[in-house]
Amino acid sequence: MSDSVNHHRTFEVLTAEPVQSRRKPRHWSDEEKAQLVAEALSPGANVSAIGRSQGLDPSQLYAWRRKALSSGMVAPLTEEASAPVKFTRFEAVGSSMVEIVVGDVVVRAGADVDADHLTKILRVVRKA
Repeated sequence: MSDSVNHHRTFEVLTAEPVQSRRKPRHWSDEEKAQLVAEALSPGANVSAIGRSQGLDPSQLYAWRRKALSSGMVAPLTEEASAPVKFTRFEAVGSSMVEIVVGDVVVRAGADVDADHLTKILRVVRKA
């Protein structure tokens, strides 16, 4: 028993600070909220990225945006068409070919064209 008392022993003392479990809530002024909501309502806006860039949980920004829209005080901006919409007259005839006029472009598609493929073509034509 006397041997165990005479051996060199090392003790390590660990200290720790308590981890904050919650952030201190930040108060957002009405002007700050309005600015963030306006930015979130702009065409093509990434609401999550806007919220994170300001240190705001994206769900909170979504809630502010939803509240602003439901109140009727704001409305989302829409992108204006770059060219006026043109309508055309057509006659329905029994045919295996269909002609779709988009602006100055005429797309002719047969009955064997896949609908998804035709949709992709029309999207490209509309952008041009």
